[in-house]
Amino acid sequence: MISSKQILENNDKKASCHTEVAACEPRNIACLVAYQVVARIGWIFKTETVIMPAVLDACVASGLLRGFLPVLNRVGTSLFPLVVAPIISRTKSIRWLLVATTLGLSLCFAVLSVAWSYLLNDQPFILAMIFLGTYGLFSTINGCNQLLVATLQGRLISAGRRGRVLVLSVTSGSVIAIIAAFVALGPWLQEPNGFINIFAATSLFFAAAAVIPFFFKEPKNSFPVESHNVSKTVSSGSFLQLLSRDRSLSRLAVVAACFSAVLILFPHYQSFAREQFGDTTRSLLTWIVVQNIATGLASLVVGPLADSRGNRLVVIGLLGCCTATPLFVAVLTMVSPSTAIQWFWLAYLPLGFNPIMLRIISNYALELAPTTGLQPHYVSLVGGSMALPFVLSPAVGWGIDVLGGVPFFLVGAGIIAFGTLVAFGLPEPRNSQVNTQET
Repeated sequence: MISSKQILENNDKKASCHTEVAACEPRNIACLVAYQVVARIGWIFKTETVIMPAVLDACVASGLLRGFLPVLNRVGTSLFPLVVAPIISRTKSIRWLLVATTLGLSLCFAVLSVAWSYLLNDQPFILAMIFLGTYGLFSTINGCNQLLVATLQGRLISAGRRGRVLVLSVTSGSVIAIIAAFVALGPWLQEPNGFINIFAATSLFFAAAAVIPFFFKEPKNSFPVESHNVSKTVSSGSFLQLLSRDRSLSRLAVVAACFSAVLILFPHYQSFAREQFGDTTRSLLTWIVVQNIATGLASLVVGPLADSRGNRLVVIGLLGCCTATPLFVAVLTMVSPSTAIQWFWLAYLPLGFNPIMLRIISNYALELAPTTGLQPHYVSLVGGSMALPFVLSPAVGWGIDVLGGVPFFLVGAGIIAFGTLVAFGLPEPRNSQVNTQET
């Protein structure tokens, strides 16, 4: 039984925490935006929808191997955070962990740059295995990194300003990244050993981003009072209890699982275009730029909308738009190859919504959590739900090799559309009483 004196003391500490966080918020917004902008420049050199599949195809062109890319990505990005979420929820200062994970991302691509320079000509299959292994390690570190960024945002930035952070970081990052793509990425893609420079540039920008977390201001009271108590009662075995007790979280998990169809299919679009419509080497840069332009423009709408109307509406809208790419690619098979390749860039417009969708789902999970201490658990649990369907990804890659991509694109579009319908049943945490069970 908690005494009234303890309740008053806890309330005073919470009020002091909110006051300190609000005072430091402008500085932390600036730091978070700067961190995400620099990281985004590095990210364009390893664009998941174009560059990573092209790298693997340059070693060994195989739909089955290509199908492992989404698996490695999601297992690392979504499942491993389930393991570290309890640790992060008990950690008072997490900016040092953010520095460490960002340096880990940089090191992975430094290794790939060196490996590519020595093994491409003599041992392409071994290079493909090294690439997949390093990619898996990168994804694992990136999963921790994304969870740290989400937790830091949940602790230091109020819900009504997270859309502003998205607008500033995505818009600025997209503009600078597109310039970097024209200046460096485009010419390197035309070089026989251009991936050496591409990997090195990715490593460099991640290393630069690792410096920025030193400037975050984490008030000593920013680690909420309830975090210790909550994190003690929620173990990794309690994740299923959270899902069973919180219907809104369960529904969000289903929506996230349906969104995984977008991520499972996207590595196959560039190879499908190459096999169906001819050489696409000169189109890679166009697709990357189109995707980043879509990301930047969408953030101008999504950010203010999320701040003013909440994240639920944005989840529904973005997920509905994601059905366009697989349907459009399937339709292009009905026209001549020259016409199809001329208009194929349109398929990458909705793919530009992917990074925004991932952040909006994370922001929605932050608001859905009843306490700050549960935020890492909610974010990692939704990410884990997104990862489960990826066990089918190698089979999808093999099936595309055997049967062609169209049947899988149509099924994927249907799954995404179903997820959109499920999302209509989500509550808006800012406007309604969410059905949660406090632990």
